Amino acid sequence: MCRMAAYTGPRLPLEIFLNHPPHSLIQQAHAPRETLSATVNADGVGIGWLDAAGRPATYRSTLPAWADPNLESLGRSLESALWVGNVRSATDPLSNGYANTQPFIGDDLLFLHNGFMEAFGTALRGRFRRALESRFEADIHGTTDSEYLFALLRQEAASSDNGLEAALRPTLARVQDWLATADAHALLNLVVAQGARLIGVRHAVGMDCPSLYAHPAHPAFRGGALIASEPLDNHDGWTPIPPHHTFTLEPGADAVSPIPL
Repeated sequence: MCRMAAYTGPRLPLEIFLNHPPHSLIQQAHAPRETLSATVNADGVGIGWLDAAGRPATYRSTLPAWADPNLESLGRSLESALWVGNVRSATDPLSNGYANTQPFIGDDLLFLHNGFMEAFGTALRGRFRRALESRFEADIHGTTDSEYLFALLRQEAASSDNGLEAALRPTLARVQDWLATADAHALLNLVVAQGARLIGVRHAVGMDCPSLYAHPAHPAFRGGALIASEPLDNHDGWTPIPPHHTFTLEPGADAVSPIPL
């Protein structure tokens, strides 16, 4: 099971987000505390941020986070007002590869999914393909359920007049219907970055939800807001997100306000 984290706020060096916290993503790659299944997250690492022009950018590697020699130099060299990060534990051991490593980019969004869908290869992938317009399916380069879920969310958002948050509910409802038809379960924790906004989801179908926390204004991160699968430190401002809730964080937030899905 993957672990993920995200930050939005004042410009912050990558190393403060990725390396410095006592229970950083690097630490969670080899010593997670709250996973439901995997004991290590060694199948890759990915980082996303906004470049100087405000466009999403990524660095992705199939190496374990603790073994990637690039992360130290990137950590002290890169600075951004938004970060997302993922350390990966592949559901299918044969799916390890660059194209399957998050975060994914599309329509100026950065996307992370912590979880999996049962029966994806045997039942759900065909449902996704029949539902997706060709322009969204064409952007899928890997084989994971996560990338298909992102494509479906982008398609729903493109047809919605009410923004990305409004697109989440029909996207998840459709997936839940497909899962019910296949008598399958899923873990569906999400983080989506749109500009400086972070949208988080803690959700599952037929299973306990993976852990997810948020912090609206962390003093060790220049007052920025954070989302993480596990708290990055012991500061008392971390809020556990209730199961089956979504929430939005923006720079300057003074509270985390989850709403039911």
